[in-house]
Amino acid sequence: MEITHRALWVVKQVNKDYTDAGAHRQLKLCELEELRNEDYDTAAAYKDKMKAVHDAKLRRQVFAVSQKVRLFNSRLKLFPGKLKRKWMGPFVIIRVGKFGDVEIEDMKD
Repeated sequence: MEITHRALWVVKQVNKDYTDAGAHRQLKLCELEELRNEDYDTAAAYKDKMKAVHDAKLRRQVFAVSQKVRLFNSRLKLFPGKLKRKWMGPFVIIRVGKFGDVEIEDMKD
């Protein structure tokens, strides 16, 4: 009888420990989620500040019709190589939009 009682007591104690461990783990997961959200907000704020700093350094380009320009080919960054030319052209501007968009034409064609 005493062995059965001790076994039952041990089972109750283990079940209680599992319940406490589950609650403790749930609390830790909630804390981890809060830290992750805080880090996400911090990273977003950092990106916004860096974008503002970068945008402040940009100069507004003013283009005129019949002006000669060269076009930067950004797709060549995918294929690194020293001998590839990144600038194409020259091109001639045939139209300038009011929002800064331009239409260019190849001088050779």
